Amino acid sequence: MPKYMWTGSYTTEGTKGVIAEGGSSRKAVVEKMLATMGGKLESFYFSFGTDDVVIIVDAPDNVSAAAVGLTVAASGAVRGKMTVLLTVEEIDKATKISPTYRVPGA
Repeated sequence: MPKYMWTGSYTTEGTKGVIAEGGSSRKAVVEKMLATMGGKLESFYFSFGTDDVVIIVDAPDNVSAAAVGLTVAASGAVRGKMTVLLTVEEIDKATKISPTYRVPGA
């Protein structure tokens, strides 16, 4: 199953919600949401810095992952970014492929 990393920053309202409900509640909500899409939460961390939360998830496909991302973004409680993660084996396969490419201006 494809793996995704989602990083996000809570808005003021989102932060108030985390304070009111706690971190465990947010993790449970994410687990339940992913399960409805056939996905699974691998890890959930709160963090310091520009991102408040870092989540690694398994999702059936890009469409399912996009649906989750759109739903979270539409809430207005958090601004996030999703990154598709590749395994070492996938990179090994990619190194065996030689696409034809022309450098700009060449």
